[in-house]
This record gives sequence, C-alpha cells and structure tokens, in this order.
Amino acid sequence: MPKEPLNFPKADILVIDDTPENLNLLSAMLTEQGYKVRSVTKGSTGLRGANAVPPDLILLDVNMPEMNGYEVCEHLKASDRTREIPVIFISALGDVLDKVKAFAVGGVDYITKPFQLEEVLARIENHLTIWKLQQQLQAQNERLQQEIHERAKAEEKFAKVFRSSPNPIAIATVSDACFIDVNPSFLKMSGYSLDEVIGNTATELNLGKNTVAIAQTIQLLPETGSLYNLEFEFSTKCAELKTILISLELIDLAGVPCALLIANDITERKRLENEFISLVSHELRTPLTSTMGALDLLGSEQLGTLNEQGQKVLSIATTNTERLIRLVNDILDLERMKSGKIFTRKMKYNAADLLTTATEAMQAMADQFQVKLIINPVEVELWADPDRLLQTLTNLLSNAIKFSEPGDTVYISATLSESQGIEPQENEPLLPKYLLITIQDQGRGIPEDKLQIIFERFQQVDASDSRNKGGTGLGLAICRDIIQQHDGKIWVQSTLGEGSTFYVLLPLPGLQ
Repeated sequence: MPKEPLNFPKADILVIDDTPENLNLLSAMLTEQGYKVRSVTKGSTGLRGANAVPPDLILLDVNMPEMNGYEVCEHLKASDRTREIPVIFISALGDVLDKVKAFAVGGVDYITKPFQLEEVLARIENHLTIWKLQQQLQAQNERLQQEIHERAKAEEKFAKVFRSSPNPIAIATVSDACFIDVNPSFLKMSGYSLDEVIGNTATELNLGKNTVAIAQTIQLLPETGSLYNLEFEFSTKCAELKTILISLELIDLAGVPCALLIANDITERKRLENEFISLVSHELRTPLTSTMGALDLLGSEQLGTLNEQGQKVLSIATTNTERLIRLVNDILDLERMKSGKIFTRKMKYNAADLLTTATEAMQAMADQFQVKLIINPVEVELWADPDRLLQTLTNLLSNAIKFSEPGDTVYISATLSESQGIEPQENEPLLPKYLLITIQDQGRGIPEDKLQIIFERFQQVDASDSRNKGGTGLGLAICRDIIQQHDGKIWVQSTLGEGSTFYVLLPLPGLQ
C-alpha cells in the first residue's frame, strides 16, 4: 500500500503560561493551524525545554511564580543557543511601561489579554516569516563572508605567485589590450619600468613584430578561450630580440574581462636547438653523400652484377638514403630561413610558366600513383624567386598526390583577386592586387584540430605518415617560410573524407 504523505508542522512553538486555560486554548488553536506546540507552566521548565530543543517561536506570559516572563526572556537572550528565537509576550498587563520593558528585554511583540485568536495567529505568522527571512539572510551573509574570505585568500595567493614567479606575467584588458599590471620578471625581461608599461599596449611599447596580432588574439579571448604556447619574437627596450612562448588565459578582475599573459623565455633553448640541428645536419651530409655515391657505384654494376635479392636490398638502401638526404636538406633550408641566411632572388616571372613547370615536374609521380593532374593557369607577372615558389608548389602537389587514391584528380589553378580572401570580389577593378593559387585534392582530408599545426616543424596529420608516405614533417613549414618571404599567405581548408585545398596568396608587383 502506498505510504501516506508526511505532514510536517509549519513551525515548533513553545508556550510558557502558568494558566492552564490559556495553555489549552493556545495549544488547541495552534495545533489546528498545523503548528507543533509544546506547553509548560513554569519559566524554568520552559528554559530547559528551549535549550534542549530550540523552538521556532516562544509565546511567553509575564506574571508567573518563581520566575516572571521578563526574567525568562533575559535568560533566553543571554544564551547563544536561544538568543535568536523570537519571543512574543502575552499578558493581562496593558500598561505602556510593561510593554516597553518587554521590548527592552528582547521581546519582538506584545499581545494583551484577553486576546483575539485571529490576531494571535496573524502576529505569529508575521514574526515567523520575519524570523525565517532573517535566518536566510544570515545564512546568505555567512556564505558571502566565506566567499569573500576564500577570494581574499586566493587573491593573496595569486599576488604572491604573480610577484615571485620566475616567468614573466602580465595582465591586460581584453577591450584594448592595455597592460594594467606586470610582475618583476616581466620588467626584467623587457627592460622597462612599471610606470612605462602600465597603461600602454605591446604595440605602443614596440615589444615585437606581431604585437597587433597578439592584441587581436587578446580581444578574441572571450570567443576563443585559452591559448597556449604561442611563439612570439619579443623585443626589449634595448631592441634585444628574444624568443618567447606566450600562454593566454581569460580572467575577470572586478567585473572587467582581462587576459593573463604568461611568458616563457626560450631564447637560449632555441639557440641551442638551432645549433644542434645545424651541426647534426652538416655532419650527416658528408657521410650521406659518400653513402649515396657508393650506392650509385653498386647500381652501375662497375663492381659486379648483383642478383635479384641484391638489387632489392640496393633499392631499399638507395630509397632510404635519398629520404634521409631530403630530411637533412629540409632541415638546413628551414634553419637558413629562420636565421635569415637564405635570401630570395626575385625577378619578373610568369605565373602560368610557374604552374606549368610545377605540374610537369610532378607528372611522373602522379602517373606512378595513378592520379590525374589538371592545371588552370593565369597569365600574370610575379616579382618572385621562381626556384623557391617552384619548391613550394611541387611540395604541395607532392602532398596532394601522396594522399590521393588511384583514380583521384588533383587540381592546381590560379585566379586574380582584388581582396585577400578566398573568392575574388564582384566587379573587381581592372588592376587586381593578388594572385591566388589553389591546390585541391580528393584525399582523406585533415582534422580541424590539425589545420594549424601542420605548418609547424615535424608536424604531420598522422604519425604513421612519416613511415607510410615518406614525409619529413618539414615541407609545409618550409613552404610557409618561403611564402612569408614573398609577403604572402598560405593556409588550408579541409573536410574529412572529401579532401583538402591549400591556398597560396601572393601580392602582385604593384604591391612590392
């Protein structure tokens, strides 16, 4: 059988009155209204009951033997356990002084006998409501005080970490990217004083080449969320260049959206890394050249004829040696670009010839993979280094072919554009400003979270690609540097399972 719903009493009321008739009348009336009632005839008994189980409200008579109502109320208000209980006096004493004394000892109301039942109920409900609201307010205040205390502790802890951190830390407003605070490590790294930094932006302080991009990134934090390990070239007050990694976190300071910037100076690490890569690359190049020469000599059969098994082993050795040479050459190219040791030799060159040459160079590979190449060139003159741009396009075509299936088609095309967007603007003027080259494949596509990192060194969509496809993870990084040296842009759009499109945007000679 279903259980009957429990009817909880509206409140627990303690009635203290030495007159049994009054007790019975009040008890019956309050019980009928849904209250729990405890009745006692002595003040001392009422005090013990209130301390044992504090009620929600007390109805208290004034004239009682042994201990009158005023004394009972004084004892109640002296105890932490019963101090907050509302006490309503009910007495036959109607003098003003009696009422004043009742309020003086802590009573919240005074009802004169004989009383009206409706009046008593109304006053009880009113004071219970006030008491409950006071309890809620008190609880809310306690929570607020706790939150304030915890926040103060957190702010104190943050301030200690902020000031003592060995990492440079800055706080900037999201709205205008102005610095509002920086720690001593930031001042030490930058060479500026606190007064010079506060209220200024990174651009105004000339803290690097990409300060505008950093400011834009800060302003987009509410939409993009946190960002980590952005590599940034930092310029100190003395124009000393440092390489740092910046992490950005959106924080709230007194209702103002701010960006917390934490920097990590990796200048020395980058120098050692570059020196190590350069040293290893150069040390590998000489023995690889000798190894390749020896393999070519074996393949020419000047030292004797190899059997079928020997030819197979020689082919494997030659393929992997060529792959290692490509890796070393890519590393050297990338390091020369990073250090500014590679200079582009720009000249006037026809874009249609560039696309045609790149397509012809990759035709043999396309035939091997059974992939069709379709070219759609445009006749326009570029001011560029044709060798470097050819290196970029053949690299992009190579990737498109490698990640295509037999029977797929790879498209390379060029269009003239007035804007820096993907699609040309309608009603373009007769003198466009940009050449947009697109290389589109029908391959497996690139996951969204990989679209940016594939342009970094040693990054590939799948770690197995370096084994299965023979990639080094450096090609796109080199392409990006080459295009940047031409004041252009390179990016990619992709849909998983449908293919990828790489875009190369180059300014035309009028913008050089």
